[in-house]
Amino acid sequence: MGLFQALGIALIARAFSAQAAVSTTGFTVSLEGIDYFLPPKPAASIDGCEEIKAYFEDGPFVPITVVKNGTVDVASYSKDDVWQPAFLEAIFVQSGASINSSYTVLSGTASGAINPGPYFINAAGQVYEAWRLFSDGQGAFTESVTANGDGSYSVLPAGTVGQNIAIAVPSRLYYTKTAEMPLAGLRIGIKDIYDIKGLRTSNGNRAWYGLYPEATNTATPVQNLIDAGGVIVGKMLTSQFANGETATADWVDYHEAFNPRGDGYQDTSSSSSGAGAATASYPWLDVSLGSDTGGSVRGPSQVQGLFGNRPSHGLVSLDHTMPLSPVLDTPGLLARDPIVWMKAAKAMYGANVTFTSSYPKSIQTLGWPTSPSNIASQLLINFLGNVTECLQANVSAYNVSASFGNDNPTIAPLATLMNVTYAILITKQQIELVREPFYADYAAKHDGRRPFVNPVPLARWGWGANQSNTVDEAIRNKTTFMEWANSTFLAPSPETCSESLVMYVGSTARANPRNVYLRDVGLPFGFSNSRISVMAEVPDVVVPIGEAPYNSTITGHVEYLPVTANLMAAKGCDGMLFGLVQELHKKGIVKTALTGRSGVTGGEILLRRKAGDFE
Repeated sequence: MGLFQALGIALIARAFSAQAAVSTTGFTVSLEGIDYFLPPKPAASIDGCEEIKAYFEDGPFVPITVVKNGTVDVASYSKDDVWQPAFLEAIFVQSGASINSSYTVLSGTASGAINPGPYFINAAGQVYEAWRLFSDGQGAFTESVTANGDGSYSVLPAGTVGQNIAIAVPSRLYYTKTAEMPLAGLRIGIKDIYDIKGLRTSNGNRAWYGLYPEATNTATPVQNLIDAGGVIVGKMLTSQFANGETATADWVDYHEAFNPRGDGYQDTSSSSSGAGAATASYPWLDVSLGSDTGGSVRGPSQVQGLFGNRPSHGLVSLDHTMPLSPVLDTPGLLARDPIVWMKAAKAMYGANVTFTSSYPKSIQTLGWPTSPSNIASQLLINFLGNVTECLQANVSAYNVSASFGNDNPTIAPLATLMNVTYAILITKQQIELVREPFYADYAAKHDGRRPFVNPVPLARWGWGANQSNTVDEAIRNKTTFMEWANSTFLAPSPETCSESLVMYVGSTARANPRNVYLRDVGLPFGFSNSRISVMAEVPDVVVPIGEAPYNSTITGHVEYLPVTANLMAAKGCDGMLFGLVQELHKKGIVKTALTGRSGVTGGEILLRRKAGDFE
């Protein structure tokens, strides 16, 4: 046998081997200028669709709409952001009901039940769900994902026109909410510190993403959302190892997401940067799962005008989740609609949250404005007045530092006691749990080399490694404050769960443009109102209450940014706070946030590529 003949046989054998290994990862199609992803496995098949055989001369798929009870409810279908009139190319009536229609009606028989909604059918009668592809123009996601049907997930093998990744979302018409599936069809984004089976986790670090394989387990908070019917559509950008980073100065491995509010170039706050940006930008996304150690859910919620929460510590296991400080870490949710927010919280926290409708008659304010010196302060004063009237409560100003000093004269002042407590906990615990095994694993694979780490975590780890203060000492300081706080202004009540509702100022429309260079990496020293819930382990929720103007250095124009308030209560009173926000929403005191340039009036995000990108 000659050399060329042998090579030919080898190439043919390899070709047959490659052909045998071919499998589909789904299909991407365009219908009336809108891109769709069709999952690789058909939802069902329909035999005998003779009515549309000729349609396949124009392409491999024909759009159809599946209906029940013989009703083509175009007005209802049009509210769905995946369905469009072009799916009326043909109708399939589920359950064998008859229909009087001017549309082409398929007379075939389905292999199984098919939920109502938009589909694509091929010439073999296989029916595929239609998942609409949306462009992540705000850079909020690290990966778009799709479920494999076995509890695992894969990176979405599809794209759309433009510079951004595509996120695939299923039609809401496919889902029916039930008591067992209260989140059925709810679209959820997940911060990229939570493991999801079948996907890699980055923790905001490229070396980490490349070093470790796909996760074999799904983090409990994520699994709880999935088990309640939530649809995971992607993993979301996080600052590196969930440390607090500022745009331009600190983000290196990955670029910070874009805050849609105002001029579109304000900092998103971190570390749940992607969660805040996407939730404020995209109507096709319902809720995002972030994490809050020192403010990483509350910060993005404040600057993007969203509902967000830091829960009581320990409500749900954080296994298979990257730690910053296990004694402080919590999973929190960001949403525009407080009703959706509460439903997701019920599903994620489960029996560990009791929802109540009895509210405190005492409100204690921390640093609340008393005179309307600007629009933001006027909004805050009005909000306090409305909440006071709603609860028929008494209001008093409270000074945490002064009260602590009066009650604890033999202990160091609060500012001194807590100055480095948070910094010690997040640096020393993350060094042990993240840095050391990461460095060792990377060195073992790369001939002793060290991986790249962004300036903030690198500086924090370096500082923590050189401190003589111990984690045990920091926990004692935390416990001292927690025990005092939980017996005074955050004390529990058998009637209303918490003796008082504690309120402090969230955001006041202060500009923080991302195109400003900072001088040095800062360390998280000090103590503020936002650290109270962190150290006392109590729930702390963000409520958007309006917006105020500022002079944008980006646009040279007056723009508007969110104004928010924070509500705290005794440990374990998460359900009371969620219930209170629902009551305030019902009375019109707080409103559902809108997507776009303004959470109050909506509006197109500045510098978007073209109309329809984010709708």
